[in-house]
Amino acid sequence: MPIFILMLIGYFIRKIKLADKKSLDVMNKVVFKVFLPVLLFYNIYSTKTADIFDGKLIMFTVIAVLCIFIVGYFAVLVLSKENAKRGVMLQGFFRANYAILGVPLVNYICGGTSALAAVMVAVVIPVFNVLAVVALERFRKGNSKLNILKLLKGVVTNPLIIGSVLGLLFFTSGIKLPFVIEKSVKDIASIATPLSIIILGSVFEFSDIKGYLKEIIIVVSTRLVIVPLIVLTIAVYFGFAGEALACLLVVFASPIAVSSFAMAQQMDGDEKLAVQLVAISSALCLLTLFIWIFVLSYIGLF
Repeated sequence: MPIFILMLIGYFIRKIKLADKKSLDVMNKVVFKVFLPVLLFYNIYSTKTADIFDGKLIMFTVIAVLCIFIVGYFAVLVLSKENAKRGVMLQGFFRANYAILGVPLVNYICGGTSALAAVMVAVVIPVFNVLAVVALERFRKGNSKLNILKLLKGVVTNPLIIGSVLGLLFFTSGIKLPFVIEKSVKDIASIATPLSIIILGSVFEFSDIKGYLKEIIIVVSTRLVIVPLIVLTIAVYFGFAGEALACLLVVFASPIAVSSFAMAQQMDGDEKLAVQLVAISSALCLLTLFIWIFVLSYIGLF
């Protein structure tokens, strides 16, 4: 519900013309190049439990995300003829809103503080961001073929990747920022999510739903139903349950990441489609996540 309130604020701001498209685009660029990288850095840096590491869970998660990426890559080549749509659709298949929902939702399911969910932040977020850059760079508007050097340059120079890598370096090395700097970083990070959601809401148009209906149905149903059904079934077969399964549920059944819109806009993806996918997956997950949690709890896996 807080996500929708912030989106409504953004929608209202545009409707009463407090901000025009040009100023909103500039704000989104600042979010992409400053606030979101700092948020990613702080999320990883502030993880306090490096000693709690489940190698089996981490390996399963990374392999599953990579498999979804690979299958999705070939799927979008068939599903759409427009590169701008392909990159956004591919991002929507695998990129979950773990940065916002991960730790609190796992804590809710498990009825306590989940150290494992916090550690997963340091693994999942960098993987998501690297693959998102690859997806959007590969299918950048105007790209007709794969250019490895350009793709690698796009990954290395992407602000979100830089923020994630710096966070991992501080997390693994145990380096601590001085209190004053850490407080400033925390304050900047706290701006990123609400501001990006407000900007997302300002761009959202109900009239765009009809034009993107096919893509919305395919991506959202895959993200919220098909992916969790397949991955969680395999996870249960491999013996995952309790806290570990709750982490997997949030990684593979939560809505599409809010930051995917900012990245799509800045990397020549179809920003209108990205807005629709984030907004509609966030709305429908209220139902789908409830069902997943209820079913898994009912059969005794939580």
